Amino acid sequence: MATLNKVFLIGYLGSDPESIQTSSGKSMCKLSMATTEKWGEGQEQTDWHRVICWGKQAELCQQYLSKGSQVHIEGRIQYRSWEDNEGNTKWTTEIVAFRVTFLGKGGGGSRRQNEPPPPSEPPGGGSDNFDDDDIPF
Repeated sequence: MATLNKVFLIGYLGSDPESIQTSSGKSMCKLSMATTEKWGEGQEQTDWHRVICWGKQAELCQQYLSKGSQVHIEGRIQYRSWEDNEGNTKWTTEIVAFRVTFLGKGGGGSRRQNEPPPPSEPPGGGSDNFDDDDIPF
């Protein structure tokens, strides 16, 4: 029987994207994203999600998103552990995004007003194996 690890989130960035260049030269971008569930009269709960993007997708997020931007994330859940300086095991849960769709007008980064955002996924289904000529902007 097949298995599935897939997440869909729509929410707002709580801070500007944080870019990192790995030692091998690959781009990575960390996003802090909030989703809010509302029910009843004035009741709500906000959950915060750590989102990681890689490669060209990371570069596009860094360039076009900022605090307050509304985004749709499609990805998978990843659990990681590490040891802190005192030898204690720490755990984190992240969403590894393979598609980020820019929504709404919140934030906006360096995008000019009335200019549509760039495509959210590079040609080839998220792979970084393409030429710059394949990007429509």
